[in-house]
Amino acid sequence: MAVTSEATTLWFGDLMSGRGTTSLDSSDAAEFAVDWKARSEGETGVTTPEELLGAAHSACYSMALSNALGEAGHAPESLQVTAAVTFQLPDGITGSHLLVSAKVPGISADEFQRFAEDAKTNCPVSKALAGIPITLEASLA
Repeated sequence: MAVTSEATTLWFGDLMSGRGTTSLDSSDAAEFAVDWKARSEGETGVTTPEELLGAAHSACYSMALSNALGEAGHAPESLQVTAAVTFQLPDGITGSHLLVSAKVPGISADEFQRFAEDAKTNCPVSKALAGIPITLEASLA
C-alpha cells in the first residue's frame, strides 16, 4: 500500500524580504515559519527546508537502523540520531551528516558500525538524497 504525505507552504513577497509558513498537512502536527534570512544566515524561531530535510533524514535513518538491528536480534534500547544538513551559497544543499548514539545490548562496536553504515545506504531518505554526500559518525553509548 502506498502512502502519500503532504506539506504545504504559503509564501508572501519576494525571496529576500518575503516570508511564509510550511504546514505538515497529512499529520496536521505542526506549522512552521520560513524565510530566506533563516536559510541563508540562520535565525532562531524560523525553520528552513534543510532543517525539515534533516528531520526527515534523522527519522528515516532511526527507523531503518532500528529495524535492521531488531531483525538481527539486537533490538536497540535507544537511538539518538541527528542529521545536520548544510546549505551553502551558491551551491545549495551540500551534504547531510548523521550523528548517531545508540544503546544496543549485546552487540560489538564493529558489528554496530556495519549496521549503521548499511542503514545510511539503504534508508529511503538517504536514497532520495543520492545527489549529495552523506557522512556518518555512529557510536555505542
